Amino acid sequence: MAQEGEAAAYRATPAEELPGTSDGFERLWTPHRMAYVSGERPSRDAGQGCPFCSAPGKNDAEGLIVHRGVHCYVVLNLFPYNPGHLLVCPFRHVALYTDLEDAETLEFGTLTKAALRALEDASGPAGFNIGMNQGDVAGAGVAAHLHQHVVPRWSGDMNFLPIVGQTKALPMLLADTREQLVRAWPH
Repeated sequence: MAQEGEAAAYRATPAEELPGTSDGFERLWTPHRMAYVSGERPSRDAGQGCPFCSAPGKNDAEGLIVHRGVHCYVVLNLFPYNPGHLLVCPFRHVALYTDLEDAETLEFGTLTKAALRALEDASGPAGFNIGMNQGDVAGAGVAAHLHQHVVPRWSGDMNFLPIVGQTKALPMLLADTREQLVRAWPH
């Protein structure tokens, strides 16, 4: 769990507490997204430069891993669209779905279903977006390591902030979201 001081850094700041002329807006501080906004994305090479190759080498809490299988694992997205935004990844560094071996493909699908069940139990979303972006041109942030997005959706979860302000307001810290999903993971 985050310390109170850490959580306070991510809360909205009333405009009257900011320097300059008050404009009536509150500011949502999301410093963890700066690497994404500035284009400082991780390397696409296998090994330590690939976030999906390095995450399994960390302990589960540090790596934001929710569940480990034999061939694949489930991890929280470091840049979530919504709270609980999960990624299903093979341990092996492959770029395309067609590069998976049969056992990997089976576990990839099984873990996707388990992720849906855990999210349903943990937070009761109204629906899901499930999908993969294969290749840079398709929008993959890390094109060289296959990963499938499982994004919980709620009625009204879209507003003007992502569209106009390039900002997404998230009500939970990643560590808290991970703990909630670990408790809800099907056994």
